[in-house]
Amino acid sequence: MSDPLIAVDIGLRLGGQSVLSDLSLRLEPGQVVCIVGPNGAGKSTLMRCLAGLRSPDAGIVWLGEDRVLRLTPRRRAQRIGFLPQTPEVAWPVEAETLVALGRIPFTAGGGRDAEGAAALARAMALTGVQHLAHRTVDTLSGGERGRVLMARALAGEPEWLLADEPLTGLDPGHQLDACDLFRRLAHEEGRGVVVTLHDLPMALRVADRVVVLANGRVLADGPAGKALTPEVLRTAYGIETRLTAGAQGPALELVGRHGG
Repeated sequence: MSDPLIAVDIGLRLGGQSVLSDLSLRLEPGQVVCIVGPNGAGKSTLMRCLAGLRSPDAGIVWLGEDRVLRLTPRRRAQRIGFLPQTPEVAWPVEAETLVALGRIPFTAGGGRDAEGAAALARAMALTGVQHLAHRTVDTLSGGERGRVLMARALAGEPEWLLADEPLTGLDPGHQLDACDLFRRLAHEEGRGVVVTLHDLPMALRVADRVVVLANGRVLADGPAGKALTPEVLRTAYGIETRLTAGAQGPALELVGRHGG
C-alpha cells in the first residue's frame, strides 16, 4: 500500500493573483480522487504542487513522512507518476521508446533491463498501445498519443498517478477504458490515483471521492454523489443540475445556466 499524499495549508499566487489559498487535503491510496472545478479554479496548479513540480508560497506537501519537495527528483519520479494536461513530445520517436522514458528514474538504460522490459510491456498492455509500439509519435492521433503518454507515466510503476485532464482527446470507448484502468490501479493494486476532469458525469462514474475547487479553495469534498450536488455545482459553475438514479448509480443531468 502506498503512503498518503497530504497537502497542508497550501497557498500560491501567480501574477499578483491568488491561485490557491489555505488549501488542505489528505489523499489516501486505494482510491480514485477526481478534482473538478471551473476554469481558473486552481486544479492544474494544485496537481503540480502535489507532484513536487511547483513550490507553493505557503504550506507543505507530504508523501507519507517525506516532504515532496525534499525528495530528490529521481526518487520523486519513482514514487509519483505525473501526466500533464498538455504534454510535449520533442522528437518523433517510436511509441515504445517514449514509454521507456518512464523507466529513466530507475536505470539510465531506458528500461531495457529485464525488470524494466517487463514494466514497459505491462504499461503498454494496460493502456492498450502494444500495436503502436513501432509507430512514431508524430503519426499518432491525439487520443493514441494520450494513451502512449499514459503508458509512459505508468512504466515507472509509481505509488501515485497524478493525471491532469487525462481523458482529453480520447473517444468514448477509450475514456471508459481509462476510467476502468484508474479504478484497477487504485482498488486492485492499492495505488493512489488523482485526476482532474471537466466531464462531471464521468467524474461521478469513476470517482470514489470528488474534490470541488472554486477560487483556489475546496468548496466540497466527499463521495461523488454527495460532493456533486446541485447546490455545490450552482456555486462553483453557475449551472443548474439534477441528480437522478441511473442503472449504475447516480447520474448527473445538466439543466442549464443558473438564472438563465
